[in-house]
Formats: sequence, structure tokens, C-alpha cells
Amino acid sequence: QVQLVESGGGLVQAGGSLRLSCAASGRDLSNYFMGWFRQAPGKEREFVATSRWTDSYYGDSVKGRATISRDNAKNTLYLQMNSLKPEDAAVYFCAAAPGGAIRSDHAYAYWGQGTQVTVSS
Repeated sequence: QVQLVESGGGLVQAGGSLRLSCAASGRDLSNYFMGWFRQAPGKEREFVATSRWTDSYYGDSVKGRATISRDNAKNTLYLQMNSLKPEDAAVYFCAAAPGGAIRSDHAYAYWGQGTQVTVSS
């Protein structure tokens, strides 16, 4: 059974930085896209970033401020977010997809429980 466990969320001031982690277990996900989505209250889940092998893709709202990386040896996915804005506040979810429309949450088969990011202005 695949488990994805996020950590690293919290309260950060606008302009600050945060690094989220996602620890995976239960299956070799090295050939999966592993990515991040976020969901703010009252809004739809939004694509943040995803990565597989040497390829990375970012949502327009975070491009230039976010860096996704993964350590397959540790089965861990990371998201470094810089220059945080109040609109970045959301629950951030880690997810894994075998392929498909990787900017859509429908492509992702496995999901973590999420970690809350709060940005104070």
C-alpha cells in the first residue's frame, strides 16, 4: 500500500521561504510523476509542480518561485517555495501519477493527507 506523508508546512511571513517534504513508502515510485497540488478554502485544487526523471513542470502561479526535487534513494519529494505570497496559503498535497495529464489531479493515483501552509502579510 502506497503512503505519501507530507511535512514542512507552517506559518511563514510573506516574502519568506518554505521547504515541503513528502516521504513515500510502499512502492517504488521512481518512474512515477511525483508532484504537488494545493487547495485553498473555497477553491479548486491547483497544480503546483511535478517531476519525473530529469523533467519538471510548474504551475504558472509558482513558476520562478518554486523548485521541485526528489531523492529517489530516500523516496522523498521536496518543494522549495520562495518569495511566498498570501495567495500561496493552502493545504499542499503530495501525489504520484504513472503518467497522463500530469497537470490534472485526475492523473494522480496516490495522495497524501496534506500539509497546511499559512502566509502572513
